[in-house]
Amino acid sequence: RIFIIWAISSWFRRGPAPQEQSSAGGTPRAPSRNLFPKDTLMDLYVYISEHEHFTDFNVSSALFWQKRDLVYGDWTSGENADGCYEHYGEVDISQSVQQNGSIYIHVYFTKSGFHPDPRQKNLYRRLATVHTSRMINKYKRRRFQKTKNLLTGETEADPEMIKRAEDYGPVEVISHWHPNLTINMVDDHTPWVKGSVPPPLDQYVKFDAISGDYYPILYFNDYWNLQKDYFPINETLQRLPFRLSFCPLSLWRWQLYAAQSTKSPWNFLGEDLYEQSDEEQDSVKVALLETNPYLLALTIIVSIVHSIFEFLAFKNDIQFWNSRQSLEGLSVRSVFFGVFQSLVVLLYILDNETNFVVQVSVFIGLLIDLWKITKVMDVRLDRENKVAGVFPRVTFKDKSTYIESSTKVYDDMAFRYLSWILFPLLGCYAVYSLLYLEHKGWYSWVLSMLYGFLLTFG
Repeated sequence: RIFIIWAISSWFRRGPAPQEQSSAGGTPRAPSRNLFPKDTLMDLYVYISEHEHFTDFNVSSALFWQKRDLVYGDWTSGENADGCYEHYGEVDISQSVQQNGSIYIHVYFTKSGFHPDPRQKNLYRRLATVHTSRMINKYKRRRFQKTKNLLTGETEADPEMIKRAEDYGPVEVISHWHPNLTINMVDDHTPWVKGSVPPPLDQYVKFDAISGDYYPILYFNDYWNLQKDYFPINETLQRLPFRLSFCPLSLWRWQLYAAQSTKSPWNFLGEDLYEQSDEEQDSVKVALLETNPYLLALTIIVSIVHSIFEFLAFKNDIQFWNSRQSLEGLSVRSVFFGVFQSLVVLLYILDNETNFVVQVSVFIGLLIDLWKITKVMDVRLDRENKVAGVFPRVTFKDKSTYIESSTKVYDDMAFRYLSWILFPLLGCYAVYSLLYLEHKGWYSWVLSMLYGFLLTFG
């Protein structure tokens, strides 16, 4: 599975052909250098604003953190002797931010003695200032599934949630906040060549248009911010807690973070997959953070072995049905029941907006079950007796090897005896589901009832 995901993502990550590493005159481009040499003394300025493009350097309330005389590439300073520094504060927010407005962080590193404000001509140097910014609130969709007991019409849902669903619809976009963020400066002096930086690193390496050299790489690291720690921003909040950290970062760890954070290969699947992907990545992060390393390694090994066995079983199942000449001893009815079961599962996960990858997997399983029908029965198109006078009628006929053996007799007998047990159980489960569970409607009730029944007795 890891290999398949890597192959697919690599295919979609393919960008345009690499640009020619040469200048306008045809001479090869010389490798660029980092504008901040090793051990450069730097000053850090962090501003928080509601504007994407920041110009309010003179507004003192916008300055969240200022740290002087930081050393580029220093891994031994700081409170924990790891080169990291931390600042905690509370961010005052306006009514606009309370009502789903955006809020941005603007980070400037300057060589010591310089200032990030371009209007201060004596203290500003373009090649001595590196800047990056991003939106620090996150817009997340909150879905409301309006369910009720189909007999009584009552629901256990929160009345406030019901009112918001009536006002804003079943899907509401809400601004969320996470109280932690890390600013990483990559300790790297690789002689990058403009136009040849591999993706996704190329979006972070910024070259100066005149000198051709590149600025130090700044990276906002929120990889370990779990989705469960985000909370919605609303009118009840006047200030937002914010813990900001600064740490150096090695090149190979930055490559890992950048590769994990990029979502460009999956743009074609839509934004819904992003949210589901974030939740799934959370489960991986929690496992890495909280699981014993030996248990985690054992789990990975068992999962890989299980996936191999599952693939072999899948391969052998196709080979078995593809090479089978006689149906003696095989249940044709179970093949049709398998199609019915796969169809119910597919309709159920579509009704409940399950992950796209799961939907594709179940759909492929349904196609395989439909293919099996052609192996156990003679399927023909009757073009003389058409449906509605337009479409050819599909006819099914038992194969001779099934009819001539005693398999058909035992197959009918087995399903007849099983039906005496399973149909009453289906009726009981349907009554239980109707009386005690909530559903979106009658269609959802039928699907959830059949799905629950198949999981238990299928």
